[in-house]
Amino acid sequence: MGRKWANIEKKKGAADKLKSQIYTKILFEVTKAVKSGGEDPGSNFLLKIALEKCKKNNVPKDNVDKAIKKGLGGDNDGYQDITYEGYGPNGVGVFVEASTNNVTRTVANVRNYFKKAGGSLGTTGSLQFVFDRKAVFEIPVGEIDEDEFTLEMIDAGAEDIEVEDGYFTVTGPMEVFGAVTKKLEEIGIQPEEASLEQVPTTFKEVDDETYLTIMKLVDNLESDEDVIKVYHNIQFDERFNDL
Repeated sequence: MGRKWANIEKKKGAADKLKSQIYTKILFEVTKAVKSGGEDPGSNFLLKIALEKCKKNNVPKDNVDKAIKKGLGGDNDGYQDITYEGYGPNGVGVFVEASTNNVTRTVANVRNYFKKAGGSLGTTGSLQFVFDRKAVFEIPVGEIDEDEFTLEMIDAGAEDIEVEDGYFTVTGPMEVFGAVTKKLEEIGIQPEEASLEQVPTTFKEVDDETYLTIMKLVDNLESDEDVIKVYHNIQFDERFNDL
């Protein structure tokens, strides 16, 4: 086997692994949406968003059907949702959401990632004052009137509406997820993303070395097949773009 072919195979393997990770995370969203709101995307907004992601990323239909069946309880494969909370260097908070059929394996992997980064895995609740679970919506600006849209979102219970890079980011307490969803449907606006996320309540200013270390930790965590989402509370600085 020539070196060129070996490099192609290596790149293809990496691409396949990345695709598999993307599929896993999107299908997790499908299953979770079905568990919370049923299998009808017409009445289940989260499922509708997740299915559109599946379509956009060419997730095979068989995989989607299995994820829906799993959400309905028809495919009990022993998986459970679990979260991990820990600290990286300089007290940066890192919150991890996972879905696993082997908690012993997953916690060992997660603890090892933190240890390699010079951090440590904490106990459940150790980040309760660092992150808050929020309803978050990402909406392309397009032709939307910013002032009118902002008023509509505030009326629905949103706390914050930001505009950046051609998108509105609408954030509010998790309890208003349904109200904001209903309002968006009423005014005919389709969000690109809609989810409940861990949003930092306090931020950490860090040096370049700490930033790179935390990003490496996040990469390692996100590469783990059991990990679904990772959050941190670093205060972003424009200089990080040059690292």
